[in-house]
Amino acid sequence: MAARFREQPPLVPQLGLASEEGWLATSTDRKYYRRGNAFIKRCLRDREIVPGPQGCPYPRLRKESLKNEAATLRFIHRHTEIPVPLLFCDFEDDDAYHVITEYVEGVSMADLPDDQKPVVMDELEGHLAQLKRLRSHRLGGPTGLVIPPYRVLCETERDDWSRLRPADQPEYVFCHNDCSQHNVIVNPDTLKIAAIVDWEYAGFYPEWFEFPFYKRKGPSVALDDEEDDATRLLSFLDSQREPDPWEGHRWE
Repeated sequence: MAARFREQPPLVPQLGLASEEGWLATSTDRKYYRRGNAFIKRCLRDREIVPGPQGCPYPRLRKESLKNEAATLRFIHRHTEIPVPLLFCDFEDDDAYHVITEYVEGVSMADLPDDQKPVVMDELEGHLAQLKRLRSHRLGGPTGLVIPPYRVLCETERDDWSRLRPADQPEYVFCHNDCSQHNVIVNPDTLKIAAIVDWEYAGFYPEWFEFPFYKRKGPSVALDDEEDDATRLLSFLDSQREPDPWEGHRWE
């Protein structure tokens, strides 16, 4: 099925959405704020979704992905030493889901000079190794929500992945699934990772779901001559779906 869009939504100001105190940026499906030491991310409400110059798709899984991120931050903080923002709270209000974390000072790995990135990559790969030690026999996030990686959602209209069969053994490892350089916040003086952010697509999956996007600048989709694994990932998820007795049923 044709992708809805291949580039990740850019951060762009949208008319009528930038006047709130603490506002930082708006994408096609999110708003971002900073208030003191708090960072707020929330999904757009239905009435706030407006098309850009070339139109925009309706945001998918906009609440569910934030719920998954909040659950993941709690899970990672509890079970690993990986630096992630401290989650203050998450809640739904007026058709918008909010995730409030500490604001982490630093710069994105993408903004560092190229000669400084190898030391950051070495530390990052150590953190990713910690994730691989977390295992489950069930696919999806800590609460059971399955939010496929962005590059997979680009290849399918399906949003409901609740009927995935469990494996016989805990063979799935925890994956970030959006581990780009932009999502690694670094102390520019020490080059230590201050936080890994944006865990909306995280969960237990086969190890090969965790593509090393952090090795180059850019979004978490295949670029130029890179091999595009999105179809392979989608085929795997489809293969794990339990039969839906109502799918394809025609009501007379």
